[in-house]
Amino acid sequence: MHKGMPEQEDEVRDMEPLEITPGAPLETPDVEVAAEAAPVEALPVSRAEFDQLKSERDQLVDRLARLQAEFENARRRVEREKLEYRDYAASNVIEQFLPVLDNFELALKSGGNAHQLRSGVTLIVKQMEEVLRQLQVTPIATVGEAFDPRLHEALGSVDREDLPDQHVAEEIRRGYKLRERLLRPAMVRVAHNPKQKSE
Repeated sequence: MHKGMPEQEDEVRDMEPLEITPGAPLETPDVEVAAEAAPVEALPVSRAEFDQLKSERDQLVDRLARLQAEFENARRRVEREKLEYRDYAASNVIEQFLPVLDNFELALKSGGNAHQLRSGVTLIVKQMEEVLRQLQVTPIATVGEAFDPRLHEALGSVDREDLPDQHVAEEIRRGYKLRERLLRPAMVRVAHNPKQKSE
């Protein structure tokens, strides 16, 4: 049963009875009756209106297709420009390291003794450090510095009385920063000063 049914029954009970005279036309009382909505019939459209609507639809579909194509072209262009920029940036860096590679090859081809080879490699290392400095890549300070877990990676500790406790005693692998951004931490051994601990 619907919720509104008892209220409708009360309204029907309160209504006055209708008097129907034989042969007289049937009169309807002033009561609002919820009639079902009649189905809306399709209104006739002229051929000109139909053609106009079809033309507008075709123009919108064509415009949408063009916008999608433009968006796809813009996306591809951004991807291509990103790759070109990355290649350009990498080529600038690589170009600066090519002379270093040339000097390594010359050192390997030379027939000098171990001392000459060592001094040649030392010069090449200095050349490479200069290239890194121009790229704003700097080594992380280690030996004698207070151990900093953000910059240093501890591989163990060594007993040292000549250094303060929890300071870097040895550098195993150099760490680098690009401006303020850490490229890789320095691998170090940390000083353990038992003398300082006992005080």
